[in-house]
Amino acid sequence: MTLRVDLRSDTVTRPSAGMRRAIAEADVGDDGYGEDPTVNRLQAKVAELFGHEAALLLPTGTMSNQVAVQSLVASGHELLTDTDAHLVTYEAGAAAAVGGISTRTFTAPGGVLDPAAVAAQIRSGVYFTVPTRAIGVEQTGNRAGGRVHPVEVLVELQAVADAAGVAVHCDGARIWNAHIAASVALHEYGRLFTTMSVCLSKGLGAPAGSLMLGSAELVNHARWVRKRLGGAMRQAGLLAAAGIYAIDHQLARLEDDHHRAAALAEALQPYGVVDPADVHTNIVMLDVDRAGWTADAYAAAATARGVLCFAVSARQVRLVCHMDVTDQHLQYAVATLTDLLAAQARASDPALPSN
Repeated sequence: MTLRVDLRSDTVTRPSAGMRRAIAEADVGDDGYGEDPTVNRLQAKVAELFGHEAALLLPTGTMSNQVAVQSLVASGHELLTDTDAHLVTYEAGAAAAVGGISTRTFTAPGGVLDPAAVAAQIRSGVYFTVPTRAIGVEQTGNRAGGRVHPVEVLVELQAVADAAGVAVHCDGARIWNAHIAASVALHEYGRLFTTMSVCLSKGLGAPAGSLMLGSAELVNHARWVRKRLGGAMRQAGLLAAAGIYAIDHQLARLEDDHHRAAALAEALQPYGVVDPADVHTNIVMLDVDRAGWTADAYAAAATARGVLCFAVSARQVRLVCHMDVTDQHLQYAVATLTDLLAAQARASDPALPSN
């Protein structure tokens, strides 16, 4: 029997039975008036978890990132971040197109920002240079294969930002994974950032929703930006209930996703496409060019056999483990992905034995 194993992203999960019950039973009001009790409870809960004064529920991670950076960086000023950051790669140019924000990027080896390199890039605005107003950090790094920024690096980065008088924004779409993998308390991460965006709809398994966190003043400003972007919702307690359930019941199980991602990397290591040491959380990046494949061709071949994956570049394919991937799914994915790699190896060298 051919299984369907969707490894494209951890955004493809379906709400669990318990989460569906929580949604159905949610107490709701009009969040436009600040009167949805479940939204208010979620915002207070997440703000407390990360040690911030306030939080704001938004429909998507992109909007959450954008209301944060637009609350920190004025039009014509600068956001400094990694070349592969989600903020500048997968958000349709929103910082520039909507916020009038100039972004300047630099390469962070392995997806981890070097505080000294960041310090060298900050501009003060003297003689009409574009002033740097915020630094963007992604925790975990999506295109870096789920890599976790070590907390000591973040402490140094905060010191650099404080010395320069600039803010630090965390795109924490998968910061829950970093929390589990690195055993760092959420409030420990929270104290290191001026603003944060944390996602409910990735590993936590909620159907939608992200929260922007910061000071009460910044979050109040962000409400205006959210309205301007069309992100104000009404009976949003339905989504908030899913988020509360996810945090209470589906956070600790992220460790299962990490174990499965590590097992997947170990199984594929013999083909030279991945180093298991590079797998920190739930994302596995395969350099299939090393095995004689293009990323598009490999992803298409795997998909045709029921294992859906995502080509993120000409040579890299991304695999993401999540709550809907069981051990049976993992075994099928390993068998399929290794068979494709072995077949290509045999085609390149007919002297190799068949499986």
